[in-house]
Amino acid sequence: MQSGPYISAVALTQPIEHDRYLLDIPAVRHLLERGPLALSRPVTFLVGENGAGKSTLLEAIAAAYGFNPEGGTKNFRFSTAHAHSELWKCLTLTKRGWASDGFFLRAESFFNTATYLDQMDEVPAFSPSLIDSYGGVSLHHQSHGESFLALVQNRFGGHGVYLLDEPEAALSPMRQMTLLAEMDALVKDRSQFIISTHSPILMAFPGAEILQLGSQGITSIPYQETEHYQITRRFLENPERMLRYLLGT
Repeated sequence: MQSGPYISAVALTQPIEHDRYLLDIPAVRHLLERGPLALSRPVTFLVGENGAGKSTLLEAIAAAYGFNPEGGTKNFRFSTAHAHSELWKCLTLTKRGWASDGFFLRAESFFNTATYLDQMDEVPAFSPSLIDSYGGVSLHHQSHGESFLALVQNRFGGHGVYLLDEPEAALSPMRQMTLLAEMDALVKDRSQFIISTHSPILMAFPGAEILQLGSQGITSIPYQETEHYQITRRFLENPERMLRYLLGT
């Protein structure tokens, strides 16, 4: 990889006005009260409970970097609903070098991204076919998981910034391991990943920084100290005991 990540810091440099929802998000309060968030490694995971601000922060980073807030590349220009926050307008990203590729993958709006891609593929100006860059088959003509991996394996070209929001949503455990291998190859080809996830499989990526978002703000945490790892391990070691506890039997 280059001398450092393409996005090396995220700072809140403009006031957030008239949006109590954003101010109540722990990740946003961290930026407001404690200053910029440094990103020092090729792979950064954003983890934490629902509502901690993982997806909100990732979406804002994506939009501030120039990606479509609903997903895609910087050239994607579709909008199905104005559901994204205005946080990105308040952020400043510290950037190093020039990334020649990039993509923002959102699990919740991937259907819309695939639809937009099909529509653009029908435009005569695109020759060869735009869909060829995504494996030659419409993402709608594959399963959810297959289309995710087709995107990563065919469209992600290296020297890029790749922001993934809960990619495990469509992937089996085996396919999550496949994604780890693809990430490794891309990182070795000078790429940066910032990933919001609940997956203890993905979090195991060697050398990644895991940032836990919660009531205490944003803190770096070792893999084996994450709640995701500890709970999954306890469950798999003794599922009967855990089920008895959960179900009261």
